[in-house]
This record gives sequence, C-alpha cells and structure tokens, in this order.
Amino acid sequence: MTADPETVLDPRRKRLIFRSWHRGTKEMDLLMGSFADRHMAGFTDEQVARYESLLELSDPDLYNWITGAEQAPEDVRSDVFDLLAAHRYAG
Repeated sequence: MTADPETVLDPRRKRLIFRSWHRGTKEMDLLMGSFADRHMAGFTDEQVARYESLLELSDPDLYNWITGAEQAPEDVRSDVFDLLAAHRYAG
C-alpha cells in the first residue's frame, strides 16, 4: 500500500483497502488497490459505503464497467463509481 503513513484510518477503511488489493485478479488488484490508497482517507462515510458495495461485485463485471467495455447499470453508478472509472493506475 502507498497510503500516507501520517493518515490514521479507522479499521473499516483499512479493511476495505486490504480487500481492494486482494480482489483475485492482478488487474483488479492494481486498479482497486491504487484507487483505495488514493481516495479512502478522503471519503465521507457515505462514500465508503458506496465503495464497499462496489467491492461486492464480481471482478469481470466491474472491470468491464470501469474500462467502459460495457455500460454500468444505473444501480451501480455513483460519484464513487465515476471516480473509480476515471482512475488510472500509475505504478
């Protein structure tokens, strides 16, 4: 993880960052993990909840929606999803 060591995160946010880096496919690990590292500390509790619901989705579906290969369903779209879709991994 590349989170700022000065940032103290609550256990829920730490768990979500861990889950983001351990999705099951390398592509999703890199996308979701780097996204969580970058944004989790600044999310409101409501945004954290929306991100947590994204983590429950399958890797193939989420990957296709993030990359624009398929249109994301309306119930998936949110400010957090849009931010994730705009995120670019730069490792």
